[in-house]
Formats: sequence, structure tokens, C-alpha cells
Amino acid sequence: MANELRFQRLRLKNWKNFLDVDVEIRDRMFLVGANAAGKSNLLDVFRFLKDLASVGGGFGEVVVRRGGVSAIRCLAARRQTGVEIEVELREDGADRRWGYVIAFRQDSCRRPLLRQESVLLNERAIVDRPDGDDRSDPARLTHIEQANMNRRFRDLAAFFASVRYLHIVPQLVREPDRSIGRTNDPYGGDFLEQVAKIPERTRNSRLKKIEKALRIAVPQLEEIALARDDRGVPHLRGKYRHWRTRGAWQGEERFSDGTLRLMGLLWAIMEKGGPLLLEEPELSLRPEIVRALPQMLARAQRRTARQLFLSTHSPELLFDEGIGLDETFLLFPETGGAKVVSAALLTDVRALLDGGLSLAEAAIPKTRPPKAQELSLFSGG
Repeated sequence: MANELRFQRLRLKNWKNFLDVDVEIRDRMFLVGANAAGKSNLLDVFRFLKDLASVGGGFGEVVVRRGGVSAIRCLAARRQTGVEIEVELREDGADRRWGYVIAFRQDSCRRPLLRQESVLLNERAIVDRPDGDDRSDPARLTHIEQANMNRRFRDLAAFFASVRYLHIVPQLVREPDRSIGRTNDPYGGDFLEQVAKIPERTRNSRLKKIEKALRIAVPQLEEIALARDDRGVPHLRGKYRHWRTRGAWQGEERFSDGTLRLMGLLWAIMEKGGPLLLEEPELSLRPEIVRALPQMLARAQRRTARQLFLSTHSPELLFDEGIGLDETFLLFPETGGAKVVSAALLTDVRALLDGGLSLAEAAIPKTRPPKAQELSLFSGG
């Protein structure tokens, strides 16, 4: 794409935890909330759009993959059974504003049924469904997923498909047959296969940069390398300085969870592409490393120009003074559906910041379970 698209606004109706959401989106979005508040489900909206526009995806498949419409729609929605997603986007380098709306419900046989699909350019509708063909054939596919139908807005479809979600599960990386049947697995099943497919010169350059960073986080690690075994399966090797003078080489099965997660994160932020979705990037990492993540991510973001959306429970991550209130969203679970509130709209958070507290100290306590200390009374008896 000659000009860079960026998400600018998100509106949701009856999406999972959320009955009604309307938020403005910056280049970064930090989602903060208690367990089951809906952080992962909010990120999943962007994954849904990605799957919708990707090869092998499509409307029916991505709905079924999530358990069907009944598993997607908000349980707090009593009379409203449909789901609606609306995004607004801006196009850097061009005076163009895009909009996309998709709404759906299930039919009497519990199959997903498209109710609306709209594509807008500078507030003028390019696609406005349902149309006459839809009324005669309600099972038609979305236009965003069809190459013969999205010619006028193919950049938008390509942008949706470029969204990247990452939540490395170290055990999948260690599994010898991890890559069988997996392609671009966001949980790391084919992570080393993805690394191995990169042209050698680029791959080696990135691995050297990762090696330099890992030496800071893992002082005993001296060198990393990638090699294939006799079956052609790629493996990660690390040379550790322990009791041996010349060091000892170990395979990825001996790498710690934190090392593998950090390596996956470092690799992802060096890639260019669409928005990057990160699920709790602080997992398995020491607090000192977590505190450095926002600045590290910001520097990488300046180079790649990607939007960055992440969820976190970590006070250490939010200690960074460069994180803006309008980039931080607090999620509050309520009986009528979870609420998503910009920290910029919370006057008490602003007052605490003006009083000298950090964003972590001002925002995290608002999302803590009110009776968390009572867990210490659990005995299992």
C-alpha cells in the first residue's frame, strides 16, 4: 500500500463481553482490566477482521471458528440478538477516511447470517448491503473477503489481513512436531519455521539484534543460532556460559519461558506490517525487563510505523511516563456488559497523576478485584 491505513475508531454492539463500545484509537492502545474483563475479547475484534479478509478465512468460517453467533454475541443483550462491528480508519499520506461495518445474526438453524456490510470512503458508501441480490440469496459471502468484489477497496481488505496477533506459548515452540499443519500460528507453533523462511541475510541480521538484546536480559546467554535437523525441522540453539569455559550449546527445549517469549516479541516488533496485537507481553519476564518494554516498543514502532494494541496486568509496564492517558483504556466488568473507558476521561486518575503518582499507581488499582485479599483464606478443605 502506497499510503498507510490506521484504525481510528471502534464501535461494537453485542460483541462478547461488550454490549456497547465506542472508543477512539491512537497509534498505541493499552488495555487494563481484571481477569475476564474482556481484554482478549476486545483484541479479538481486530483478529476477526483479519480472519474475515484473509485467504482461508471468510465470514462463515470465522464465525464458526469462534463457536457460532451465540458464542459471540453479548449475553447481556436480551432482545438484541445481532452483532455489529464498525471501524473508522484514516489513510496517512492521502486525504481519505475509510469506514467498514459488518452486522450479523444467526438464522433459525443457528447458521451465521449477514445482516449488513458497508464500506465508506470519505463518508460515501462504496458498498451498502443488503441489496437486491442479498434478499434473493441471504447466504451470500461478504465483499471484503472476495477478490472479485473488493477491487475498489482492496487496500482496506489487505490492511485487515495484515493484522498480526502474538501470544507465544513456549511449550508449542519446544514441541518437536510443532509446525505440522500450522501456518502463522499466533501461539508460536510454527514460530521457528517462520524465522527459517526469512531470507538468510535478513534472518541473520535480525538474530544478531535479538542476540544483543537477550544478552542483557539473560546475561549467561552468549550466542544464538538457527539450524535444521535431519528431517528439515528448524531448531533454535543457544550458547550459554555456565560452568564450562567455552560455554555449552542447548536447544530450544532448554530455553526458559521468558527467553522464548522475549525472543518472539523481539522478532515480531522488527517486522513491518499492520497493527500488532500483543497479549500480556510481560508474562515470564522480570520486572526490570517489563519496565523497559514500552520504550523498546516505542522505538520499534517509530521504525515500522505499526499500530500497537496490547493487554496487560502489569504495573511495571505502565510505569513508563511516555504512555498517554488517551492510549490507556480501563475495562470494567458489569452485569449489563463490560465497559471500556479511556483513562483520559477519568478525573480521579488525572488528579492522581497531577499529584505525582504514576499511571500504574493511578489506574491499576481501579481494575483490581475488590476482595482479592480474601483468596488467602482458601484452604482447599
